[in-house]
Amino acid sequence: MSARLDPAYRAEAIDALGDEEIDVLVIGGGVVGAGAALDAASRGLSVTLVEARDFAAGTSSRSSKLIHGGLRYLEQLDFWLVREALKERGLLLNKLAPHLVRPVSFLLPLQHRVWERAYIGAGVALYDTIGGARALPMHRHLSRTRALELAPALREDSMTGAIRYFDAQVDDARHTMTIARTAAQHGATVLTRTKVTGLLRDGDRVVGAHVTDLETGCEYTVRARRVISATGVWTDEMNKMTGVEFPFHVRTSKGVHILVPRERLDLDTGLIMRTEKSVLFVIPWHQHWIIGTTDTDWSLDKDHPAASNADVQYILDHVNAVLREPLTRDDIVGTYAGLRPLVSGASSDTAKLSREHAVAEPVPGLFVIAGGKYTTYRVMAADVVDAAVQGLGRAVAPSVTDKLPLLGAVGYQEMAADLDSVAQRAGLSKATVEHLLGRYGSAVHDLFELIAEDSTLAQPLAGAEEYLAAEIVYAVTHEGALHLDDVLTRRTRISIEASDRGLLAAPEVAMLIGARLGWDAADAERELTRYRDRVEAELAANQAADDEAANAARLVAVA
Repeated sequence: MSARLDPAYRAEAIDALGDEEIDVLVIGGGVVGAGAALDAASRGLSVTLVEARDFAAGTSSRSSKLIHGGLRYLEQLDFWLVREALKERGLLLNKLAPHLVRPVSFLLPLQHRVWERAYIGAGVALYDTIGGARALPMHRHLSRTRALELAPALREDSMTGAIRYFDAQVDDARHTMTIARTAAQHGATVLTRTKVTGLLRDGDRVVGAHVTDLETGCEYTVRARRVISATGVWTDEMNKMTGVEFPFHVRTSKGVHILVPRERLDLDTGLIMRTEKSVLFVIPWHQHWIIGTTDTDWSLDKDHPAASNADVQYILDHVNAVLREPLTRDDIVGTYAGLRPLVSGASSDTAKLSREHAVAEPVPGLFVIAGGKYTTYRVMAADVVDAAVQGLGRAVAPSVTDKLPLLGAVGYQEMAADLDSVAQRAGLSKATVEHLLGRYGSAVHDLFELIAEDSTLAQPLAGAEEYLAAEIVYAVTHEGALHLDDVLTRRTRISIEASDRGLLAAPEVAMLIGARLGWDAADAERELTRYRDRVEAELAANQAADDEAANAARLVAVA
């Protein structure tokens, strides 16, 4: 099957929507929904995934971009969860997605000489080994002098010493989209901008859903033997469609991050610090540092969570407490806010395998997965598909996704090891090919073909020089992008990496994708206006005093 999600793929898939009963309908195109579609399709089931917005448009594009076990869970004695997450980290690094998931080091400053080093050191030692075979280097204890060599940006009095350990990071939106493309490669139909408006019933049983194509307004009825809801923070909204009381609910917690230029902090490693509410990371991210996160309850608009002035100040205050030269608001290039889906009220008979996520069948035929964390998406997906295939009426193979490399993984390491030759054959610089390999893996050959057909696509974008014009075209021809925001915010990260939030690059991006999507001048201007309004609203939200004011400012432009 093809993993090329171009406009023709979508048109064909929409035309066939509802033609035949399928085995599994997955609602939600975040990392768990995409993972469930891949899990089910790779077991030989017929699968359709529908997503109301874009792949990873919600929580799955707004995380800390880390693949990790969660050191803080050790302190809560949740060893099983940490072991599970670290096992998944190893799989992603070594087998499933080595082109998308890569090691990152962190410095953990110590405040007390003896007891803290022994206590935290024991925890980090356990963290290094609890997940089985080591996928990353072991931690090291550092003196204050050695720690400051790695992190000259830190104040001398901010620590007595430090521990350096390793975790992993990922571009969450690209990873989620790649899972969806891999599901398509295994026969799943994956569709964005398709919204479920109601559940289809046969008596008490859910046997499908009513789906609206938001691009055209056309409505479809999709019949399915099993329906899986992987809707994250929107789980309670899906619950209301059932008309029954659910065994658990989802509480949303907001996390905010800021980006500052890489040169602004003299660090050769990331940082992790405790705060009174959670932990604060300083994470290397290409030419920037990502700093976050916050942890506050959120009960306002779920589609467009906003970072308020209070959120930004909280991050600045805590990171500046350890820096020689404090960061200011003028240093901030981008911000983003995401919502975590936290399961509340889960009873022992609905939680499956992990206290961090829950699976339930509130009505026959509908299976709901909620909670969890990004790193364990694959386990969550396998859990919900395992539950859904019980009683399907035929034997279904067990999950194989722990052995299934994602699109672009096979051959990536060989290409990375032979970078000079690959660059020479492609007629591109070594730095350009290294950048492309880190985003597309062995699928980079598709971009080489685009450039061979049109050499102008090898040019960098004005206002976002890290990216090539070919990457923008590829987002439409292979990655299912339908709108300007899809490309600037998720297929690339221009919206948070460019100091102008991508406004300078937007017209060229609109021209490149519009030519492939059949836009006329009015379509292009409408997309540009919508994007400019979104940027304006986010900047206004950042100046708002609190969540209520930030939410109101954000909604002005997206109404």
